[in-house]
Amino acid sequence: MDWYNVIFELIDMRSFSNLWYWIVLAVLWSTASHWVLGVPFDMISRAKRQGGAAQDDLETMVRINTGRMLCIVRTTGSWLVAFWAFMLTMLVLLGFAYDIEFAQAVLFLYVPFSVLMLLSLRTSLMIEAGEGQGEALHRCLHRHRLSTQILGMISIFVTSLFGMYQNMQIGVLG
Repeated sequence: MDWYNVIFELIDMRSFSNLWYWIVLAVLWSTASHWVLGVPFDMISRAKRQGGAAQDDLETMVRINTGRMLCIVRTTGSWLVAFWAFMLTMLVLLGFAYDIEFAQAVLFLYVPFSVLMLLSLRTSLMIEAGEGQGEALHRCLHRHRLSTQILGMISIFVTSLFGMYQNMQIGVLG
């Protein structure tokens, strides 16, 4: 029994034709647009509607999450960038130099989420600089959610175009 063949028969490595890849893509972007800087969107809406204790809870949660993110970036920033660059280089080489479709699929998840992390970092810095309370906080979080949703739509569109291209190439060549 060849374990290599058994495993690759069970796990379809042609990612763009696999339903699970598209489910993961949809769930990742749905989750990313619901959790704005680690705060659920319903909490943001409730704080805007009700104010008071709900607003205090929102400001506290945003302060904790942004402080945590900025602390991680400030202490391990250069290592994170080095690891990010290594992963990006590895995925690009495996995906396009060696034509491994699984690496291409992961790359189409990795790059947009890298952009999302940069947007989150920028928003955290803006909140730390003084937009961490009241109406300014709501505007900042809504802007971040809107940019996340736009990035998600663009990412899903580009991924689906590339996935359709890959599937048509396999169909023609296969």
